[in-house]
Amino acid sequence: MPTTIQSIQVGHVVTEGNPLKHGVLQRQWTTGFYKLPVAGPVELTPQGLVGDAVADKVNHGGVDKAVLCYAGEHYPLWRKEHPDLEMSAGALGENLTLRSANEATVCVGDRYQVGDCVVEVSQPRQPCWKIARRWGVKTLTKEVAQTGRTGWYLRVIEDGELEVDQEFKLLDRPNPDWTISRANDVLFGRETDLDTITELKNLPKLAEAWRESLS
Repeated sequence: MPTTIQSIQVGHVVTEGNPLKHGVLQRQWTTGFYKLPVAGPVELTPQGLVGDAVADKVNHGGVDKAVLCYAGEHYPLWRKEHPDLEMSAGALGENLTLRSANEATVCVGDRYQVGDCVVEVSQPRQPCWKIARRWGVKTLTKEVAQTGRTGWYLRVIEDGELEVDQEFKLLDRPNPDWTISRANDVLFGRETDLDTITELKNLPKLAEAWRESLS
């Protein structure tokens, strides 16, 4: 089955919560995590989708994190594990929910043609506390890391427009041994071999922020 766009999401920056609370589930936060589906076409630039906003520009956004992708096949698993949460496309803050792609089938450095756009996989998504804050489940960020259902980021090589059902056509796979799953295993300590860690750090297509996190 070809990889295609199941859903496209963008979001605005909002502030919510109690400024007097400090717990991860109650603290005040300003976020662009909430994403809503758009019909498209949506313009894609090196900074991301037009109409999508980023609150924390230190840790999110930028050319190496222009677009967050997530596997649509993960959502039935999340709903089974958390039946009280209404999780569907966009629930993990992603811009693109994809069919027939996941962390085991996508590699660091993969380059794809999508319509008239060209995009490249830059790094896995490193889950943070905001996942737990969004859904009110203290353990959820840890669960995302432990399951490996993290998602991954794209950088934009050639801009253009994206639409639902467009196909991701693989143009180049320079690092076939380095799936997103394997990179996650290194980051989360499931793979500790020093030579393996060094190999990942030296991948030319890996985002600079990830190199630093492995140092």
